[in-house]
Amino acid sequence: MGIKNLFFGTAVVVASAAVASITTYKVIERNNKVEITETKTIGLPIQQAAFTQPSMPQQYIDLTDAADKSIHAVVHIKSTQNSKTQTIRRAPDIYDFFFGDGMGRQQEIRTQPRVGFGSGVILTEDGYIVTNHHVIDNADVIDVTLNDNRSFKGRLIGSDENTDLALIKIEVDEKLPALPVGNSDDLKIGEWVLAVGNPFNLTSTVTAGIVSAKARTLGVYNGGIESFIQTDAAINQGNSGGALVNAKGELVGINSVLTSPTGSYAGYGFAIPTSIMTKVVNDLKEYGTVQRAILGIMGGTVTSELAEEKDLGTVDGVYVSEVMADGGAQEAGIEVGDVIIAVDGTKIKNMAQMQEVFTKHQPGDKVKITVLRKKKEKELDVVLKNVQGNTNVVKNADLDMLGATFKELDEKELRLYKISYGLKVLDVSKGRFADAGIKKGFIIQKVNNTPMKSIDDIQKAIKQANASSDQVLFIAGVTPSGKRAYYSVDLSQE
Repeated sequence: MGIKNLFFGTAVVVASAAVASITTYKVIERNNKVEITETKTIGLPIQQAAFTQPSMPQQYIDLTDAADKSIHAVVHIKSTQNSKTQTIRRAPDIYDFFFGDGMGRQQEIRTQPRVGFGSGVILTEDGYIVTNHHVIDNADVIDVTLNDNRSFKGRLIGSDENTDLALIKIEVDEKLPALPVGNSDDLKIGEWVLAVGNPFNLTSTVTAGIVSAKARTLGVYNGGIESFIQTDAAINQGNSGGALVNAKGELVGINSVLTSPTGSYAGYGFAIPTSIMTKVVNDLKEYGTVQRAILGIMGGTVTSELAEEKDLGTVDGVYVSEVMADGGAQEAGIEVGDVIIAVDGTKIKNMAQMQEVFTKHQPGDKVKITVLRKKKEKELDVVLKNVQGNTNVVKNADLDMLGATFKELDEKELRLYKISYGLKVLDVSKGRFADAGIKKGFIIQKVNNTPMKSIDDIQKAIKQANASSDQVLFIAGVTPSGKRAYYSVDLSQE
């Protein structure tokens, strides 16, 4: 008779206000029979009952108040692009060679009206509404329907393709139910949110979910600013421009993107945070265009592979692969190979997060950049600049009718195109340039045979053309592919 196995079994807990007693048992197997004998009782002094789970009242998240606040502030937007008459040249046939000029006959065609739908959020009681740029892009007529089914004509204040945001205005005699704006920076992963939209003109609809992630980038804005809030609250087509609302009933994001192989909701959607929206909307309201602050670097998010390859000493931050000439970064001493790990004390983990931080700033603002250089931290003071390479306020002013923004070429671009001066078209929206067929990236060299070396030059050219009898801009320049191109822009057309 021997002991085959000896171990201590499960402790039985007896709790009191002063002592918790733990009794242990010895389990012995003899001749295929199990015997259990008590071995020792230990008293443990404690301050309160131990190892007990007090019954907690079950708590529920009540989102009804948040839903009630938000549904009346979310509107339906219908954007209409009117039918237009276009003149095209039909391909030549045998009759054109014998009876015409051999180039084919001109033919007028009339395009069908194009109608799009989306949502918007009332920001102010006097009728300012934020929506997505893609909801109203190229619209000739904007119709806004409130949650109580009243309809108004919307007036476009400004639009920004880089952030996919637009500001419109409706004229009303009474106060509208505006949605208070919250701070998206305070959102936490797992926090409950509502996605509110008005997609089919059937009054507002609400879905609920949680914040799944922050500072997401998807590459859908073609180089634009992306730092999305990811949520599993259902966002479908037509909800674009609607509200992402926290449990307090505050606006924390503008619903913008869904990722799905079918084009319908497939588990998660994305919203533009109010940290970006607030700055963009204020700029559009005051200047008609966004005052974008530029650091002046090219780079990307640090990955584990890059960190190992370059021996960076960190897997977080933004790796600087290029420093732009005459930019704020170069003047402050930022170098290729640096890793940006903080801005004004805010830790930077990826490019999307850094872009979001800079959207809050104006050109001319000074920020403190913390970089990791050869594994040592270094702080640098940087003065942010605008896309034109200075700290001036960028205004549409006389350039409004062109529907474009510009920048002076830097030395690198001049060498690339083998030219000595020019203005680069940064963006083209609704306006005379779009009508003439001028696209983003075109390099303007001359307007009405006058060299274009600065923004002032093109402003002067517009003023002179407006004062002339024909009111036409004859534009010569270079396409992004390096080909010469010429355009005629009529400033007098309605």
